[in-house]
Amino acid sequence: MAVTAIRKTSTLDAFSGIGDEQVIERAMSILADRHKPGSEPLKSPDLTRSYLRMRLAHLQHEEFGMLLLDNRHRVISCQEVFRGTIDGAAVYPREVVKLALAHNSAAVILYHNHPGGVNEPSQADISLTKRLKDALALVDVRILDHMIVSGAAETISLAERGLM
Repeated sequence: MAVTAIRKTSTLDAFSGIGDEQVIERAMSILADRHKPGSEPLKSPDLTRSYLRMRLAHLQHEEFGMLLLDNRHRVISCQEVFRGTIDGAAVYPREVVKLALAHNSAAVILYHNHPGGVNEPSQADISLTKRLKDALALVDVRILDHMIVSGAAETISLAERGLM
């Protein structure tokens, strides 16, 4: 038991004197490495949730983006596509399709945040997802999920809720 206590203390000591921003930057770096181009396929929705929460939770404006994936669901790129205000962002299907084609994506995971703290998908979120799904299907790009991040709260998956 003494060994376990020592290990925990030394782990905590590794972070002593480091500010919150530095810890967050290090965590983002670790998560980004797991989602870098050519990395392992996305096997866990929880890893993707963690990455998106770290990327978006602190933002005061809405960001809509895409994880662009190859045919084995390995990350090609993570791109902010549209930036909005505190309560919305205009999303244009044409630009989403252009970006997916520019990266030769076989699949995408859409994401956006709700800076106001409400993590439930709106009817507009559901309608947009269906429009984008139809538009991307015309060029053989699949939407695997659309995730909504709201601060430190739960990250919602529209696919898991059957809303796609």
